Amino acid sequence: MADKVDAATATMIKNLEEKTGKTLTEWVKIAKALGNVKHGQIVKELKEKHELGHGYANLIAHSAAGLVGENAIEKDDLVAAQYSGEKAGLRPVYDQLVKAVSAFGSDVEISPKKTYVSLRRSKQFGLIQPTTKSRIDIGINLKGVEPGGKLEPSGSFNSMVSHRVRVETASDVTKDLIGWLKKAYDAA
Repeated sequence: MADKVDAATATMIKNLEEKTGKTLTEWVKIAKALGNVKHGQIVKELKEKHELGHGYANLIAHSAAGLVGENAIEKDDLVAAQYSGEKAGLRPVYDQLVKAVSAFGSDVEISPKKTYVSLRRSKQFGLIQPTTKSRIDIGINLKGVEPGGKLEPSGSFNSMVSHRVRVETASDVTKDLIGWLKKAYDAA
């Protein structure tokens, strides 16, 4: 497990067992016994019924989903799963975006999740999500910037970002889009 989690997460896993008397594996079994429920419901149940703090409940919920711990899915596998099947044609666009964002600095963190890829510096400044079989949505944190043209308000797309740009082909990865991402990176 040590090679699948960072040092902070490993410490949190150790502290969870010391504090609760149960291992992460035991907690994951409890979370999975809740059935096919969403992440937020697992967190709520663990906090309310087991009096866990949000951090521990979140860790357990992520572990139950295979994102952390012994059964963690490799990051490359998460991206491959996002761009499989009908969405496979979008992978070159994703690769182009990651290449551009990675050039911003050595502190850029590309962090795949189950349904999107988080773009982080000291905090999240954007995300890349294959939303449909023909479109990737780019979420960008640009607080205080007025939407206009291709730069839309995020709306119900994702509450973790302020704006969204819809991308369907490599030609949609414009200088404006990269500029907005760079501005968000600089502010992070």
